Amino acid sequence: MPLALATLGLPGTPLDRVVGLAADHGWHGLELRCASDQPVRLQLTPVQRRAAAGLFTRAGVVPLTLASYLGVAAPGPDEPVVADLLAHLRLAADLGCRHLRVFPHGGPGPAAAADARAVHRLREVAGHARSLGVRILVETHDSHRSAGALAGVLDRVGHPSVGALWDLLHTWLAGETPAETRRVLAAHLGYVQVKDVASAEDLTPLPLGAGALPIGPCLRLLPRDSWIAWEYEAPWHPGAAPLAPQLDAGARHLATLPRR
Repeated sequence: MPLALATLGLPGTPLDRVVGLAADHGWHGLELRCASDQPVRLQLTPVQRRAAAGLFTRAGVVPLTLASYLGVAAPGPDEPVVADLLAHLRLAADLGCRHLRVFPHGGPGPAAAADARAVHRLREVAGHARSLGVRILVETHDSHRSAGALAGVLDRVGHPSVGALWDLLHTWLAGETPAETRRVLAAHLGYVQVKDVASAEDLTPLPLGAGALPIGPCLRLLPRDSWIAWEYEAPWHPGAAPLAPQLDAGARHLATLPRR
């Protein structure tokens, strides 16, 4: 079972240190948080992109996903969103990432209008994604946190280079069971992102297995070769325990859960 670690949980840590932590503690890949204040950002020069890609190769760590903050359903004109998508796709390809993570961010207004924006923009860039060898994964999040809401968009896009990133927390908050989510997203599923929290009212990240999320039932629905990513949202919860000391235990916990 390949395991990926989201760099979100290690804020302020240089990229070479993050890669080393992953390699040393049983994590096979990384979700790379992409923002202007992060080691991975659009402003990286070609030389810096090649150097970063070399880090992954030498460590034997897969750069699984470029985790952007783009909202494909966000209100406003299409052109800036499409341009941002293309720029992020190029960065993902330069780093050797298999996926580009995007959010819905449908915002206020009719859901049908948000869906239409997302469908149009994703169709515009799907061919470019395929040519670059990068799959765009829309996360179950915010305006489209349920599998049903997201699958309606992906069905209309109808392109193999556009799929779903299943964030277990958000589908759980939407009231879906893992079996319901898996059934609805089956045709589009890229991989699953897990975390643990105490309750729907307290989303402070906890060690895997210490909270309320149905991680075990979720993993039992997945093939053994499916990627599982641990997202530890430390930047949004300053009271969370540091992630680095939990890396060994987190990898062991996921590795011991039964799979299909």
